[in-house]
Amino acid sequence: MGSEGPPAVTIHVTGFKKFHGVSDNPTETIVSNLQEYMKKNGLPKGLILGSCNILETAGQGALVPLYQTLQSAISGKDSESSNSKRIIWVHFGVNSGATRFAIEHQAVNEATFRCPDEMGWKPQKVPIIPADGGISRTRETSLPVEEITKTLTKMGYEVMPSDDAGRFVCNYVYYHSLRFAEQNGIQSLFVHVPLFLTIDEETQMQFAASLLECLLTFG
Repeated sequence: MGSEGPPAVTIHVTGFKKFHGVSDNPTETIVSNLQEYMKKNGLPKGLILGSCNILETAGQGALVPLYQTLQSAISGKDSESSNSKRIIWVHFGVNSGATRFAIEHQAVNEATFRCPDEMGWKPQKVPIIPADGGISRTRETSLPVEEITKTLTKMGYEVMPSDDAGRFVCNYVYYHSLRFAEQNGIQSLFVHVPLFLTIDEETQMQFAASLLECLLTFG
């Protein structure tokens, strides 16, 4: 009924394991602790926190588990989330040189890895999905990055919109996720976070919770 407010939103979340140069990936900590953190602080009305998965920091070699993870959001096995009209994937990745959070607007169909991924793959100027065309092809999120960024900035977070998710595993996963989202009528967003040395763990947990709350409003 109209008086019940907007339909529930189910948000599924991923982080990454360690990778070259980052032995402690903050996104593994954030995503592993998010369910408990959100429960402790009270889930906003209408928000269903779905799966929280930690992905291998790898491209091609980790595609099968990536698609199993993405598929799980729409399989309808979770009866709670099947009542939800909207499903959003939120992927967290680390940018070890960053001083603030970055909400990524797009991914590019190019894999150019500056170092091998955790499975030893080091592609150079390879299209992520050849059927999509060349390496200059981009896919954009359908979520309003500028508005989300403004809202989070007003809440006091150091956050910016970004049009460049790099060409490493973060961009690789985001590109696949955006394509999957478009094909399945869901939404996807990638967020880069700094190291805990730069922005402490508690602030990053608060940011993750605030972001999910923001996504209830936009879409």
